[in-house]
Amino acid sequence: MTEILLRAACFVAIIALGAVLRRAGFFKKKDFHVLSRIVINITMPAAIITNFAGRQLEYSLLILILIGFLCGIIHMLTAWLLNRSRGASAQAFAVLNTSGVNIGNFALPFAQSFLGPAGVMTASLFDVGNAFTCLGGAWSVAGMILEKENRFSLRPIFRTLRRSVPLITYIIMCLLSILRISLPAPAVSLAGIIGGANSFLAMLMLGIGLQLDIRRIREVLRLLLPRYIVSIALAALCYFFLPVPPEYRPALIIPFLGPVATAAPAFTARLKGDYELASTVNSFSILFSIVLITAALLI
Repeated sequence: MTEILLRAACFVAIIALGAVLRRAGFFKKKDFHVLSRIVINITMPAAIITNFAGRQLEYSLLILILIGFLCGIIHMLTAWLLNRSRGASAQAFAVLNTSGVNIGNFALPFAQSFLGPAGVMTASLFDVGNAFTCLGGAWSVAGMILEKENRFSLRPIFRTLRRSVPLITYIIMCLLSILRISLPAPAVSLAGIIGGANSFLAMLMLGIGLQLDIRRIREVLRLLLPRYIVSIALAALCYFFLPVPPEYRPALIIPFLGPVATAAPAFTARLKGDYELASTVNSFSILFSIVLITAALLI
C-alpha cells in the first residue's frame, strides 16, 4: 500500500514539476509537442520492446484488442445518447472528448511503473483496439454528427494508424511473440535504457501541457462523470469475468480508468470546436485518472 501511494505521489510530483517549470518560463507551450514526439516515437516504442521481449503472448490476451475497440464504441455511444438534447455541436464535442484513452502518455507509464511487463503487455494490446477510436474514429463520428462528412469514413482512421509508431511496434512485437522469435540482446538492452525514461518524460510532458480552468469545472464534470461511471463498470466486468490469466487482471483496470486521449483537443480544433474547453477536459481527466487508478490499485 505504501509503495503504491509513494509511486503515485512521485508521478503527481513530476506532473507538478512540469507545470511549475512551464510557468517559470523554463518550458514553453511548444515544448509539449516536442516532448510528445519524443515519447510517442522513441521512448514508448522502446518501453514496449523491452517489456514484450522474451515473453510469450497468451492467446487469451488477444481479446484485449477487441475490448479496447468496444470500450471506445461504448463511450461514443454514451456521449451521443446523453447529449442528444444539447444540439449537434455539443453532441459532437462530447463524442470526441469523452472517448478514447490516453494509453501511451499515461496508462502505459502507469502500467510500466506499477505492474511491470504484464501491465505493459495488457495496456499495449488494449491500445491496439483503442487506437481506432482516438486516432480518427471519434473524429469521424463527430464530423458526421456535424455534417462535415456525408458518412462515416475509415480512410482517415487508417491513414493515421499506419503512421503510428507505437501501433506498428505493438503489432511487430505481438507477431514476434506469437512466432517465438527473440530480438538480439544488444537491441533489447538499448531499448531498456531508452524505455526507462518513458514514465518520467510522459509525466513531465503532461505537466507542461496541463491547463486547468476552474471556471469551467461544471462543464468538465458534466462530460467526465458519465465517462468514468461507464469506465468503472466496464473495468469491474472485465476484472471479474474476462477469461485472462490472473497476473493480468490488475493491469486491466489501468486502461479503463485512463484519461481522455491527448489527440482529442487537436481533433476538436480541426472541427472548429471549443479547443480551450477540450484542453481543460483533457487536463482534468488526468487528475481524475490518477486518483481513480491509485484507489483501484490500493483496493
